[in-house]
Amino acid sequence: MHSYKVKINSDALLDIQEATNWYNNQVPQLGARFQASAKKQVNALKIGALKHTIRYENVRCALIKKFPFLIHFVIDENNRTVEVFAILHTSRNPKIWEKRTKG
Repeated sequence: MHSYKVKINSDALLDIQEATNWYNNQVPQLGARFQASAKKQVNALKIGALKHTIRYENVRCALIKKFPFLIHFVIDENNRTVEVFAILHTSRNPKIWEKRTKG
């Protein structure tokens, strides 16, 4: 079984915080539920990263359970790491991540 170290970049952390704030404004505690679900799915990438298919170039996506958000990540086999660089609503243009990977 593959085991990876998961790194979450600052843009992805900001994505989580923005979504948490939005959900909390809709329904009390919904943001906390989103955040818990996002954290669980990110942690699951430590052993389950390879089960997610490549969506664009070398970028894989994992759906956050019960929320319409995708975790965008790449796998670095040499360093045994998963880098999460975006957590975006499924209605957003997925090309947003391109700017993040080129910087």
